[in-house]
This record gives sequence, structure tokens and C-alpha cells, in this order.
Amino acid sequence: MKTLIILIILSAVLVVFFTSCSTIPKGAVAIRPFDKASYLGKWYEIARLDFTFERNMNNTTANYSLNENGTIKVVNRGFNYVKGTQEEATGKAIPAGKPDEARLKVSFFGPFYAPYNVIALDENYKYALVAGKNTKYMWILSREKTIPEDIKKQYLEIAGKLGFRTDDLIWVEHNRDQE
Repeated sequence: MKTLIILIILSAVLVVFFTSCSTIPKGAVAIRPFDKASYLGKWYEIARLDFTFERNMNNTTANYSLNENGTIKVVNRGFNYVKGTQEEATGKAIPAGKPDEARLKVSFFGPFYAPYNVIALDENYKYALVAGKNTKYMWILSREKTIPEDIKKQYLEIAGKLGFRTDDLIWVEHNRDQE
């Protein structure tokens, strides 16, 4: 009987823990409507908040394509300027919200997914502001190696109002040719 009670309590705690974990920063809203097909293709990383998997990287890009099963193939590339090596990681993304909402879950490590939320996007799908699960994860992306100053200013303003530490952004160099 004790074991059953402990299991019920443990189950309840786990349910509360996993359902209360936010997958988008407080106050942020994922873009709607969102056209997944228009988002596919190559994106250049313009700026990011530092985190382990991209540490010491520049010339970083992400390429999104559709898998046969409807998931999105994600290929991230970058040059590790400390090691002097080109690096690549392949993963997949699946929808995390409504079909017309710019919320995805991305995995590069088996069953472990991280939130990927497009919170600003121009109408031509050329520039994107992406947030992770909280204000520690943010990216500014562009279809080109640069971004116009007005878009940059707009995205920094949005991010700042949401509590992102925009002064800590790493502005990515794109000075090497990649495929």
C-alpha cells in the first residue's frame, strides 16, 4: 500500500513538473499564421546567445528541408574557429503547437527535444527571430549573410522587451564559403 501511494505521489509530481514547464518565454508569442513550406531552406545565423553546442562557432547556418514522413530535417553547419574544423549536426523538427503556429520541437539527440519558437518573421520569410524555452536561448536569422539595420533594431527591441540579454548576443561572422 505504501509503495502504491508513493507511486501515485511521484506520478502526480512528474505530471505537474512536465506540464508546467514552459516551452516559450513568458510574454513571447509564436508567429501565426506560419507557413512551414516558406520557412524551409537555408538560413544564416546573424546573432545568438551563447550556449554549449555553438560555442566558438562562426559561419553558422541552418538548412531546413522536408522529410518524407512530414518532419523537418535540420542540418546545422558552422566553423569552429578554436579547433579549426568545419562541424555539422543533423536533426529533426516536429510541430509543437497548432499546424499554423511557428512552434517546433527540435532534436539532435534521439528522444530529447528542445523548443524552437519563431517569434518575429517578416512577410517574405527572409528574417526571423527565434526563441528557445526561455530567455537564455535566442537567434536572429537571415536568408543572407547580413540583416538590414531596421530589422536588426526591430528584433533587438522585441527581444529586449521580453527580457533577453541583447547586450550578450554574439554577432556571427560569415567570412568563409560553405556548401
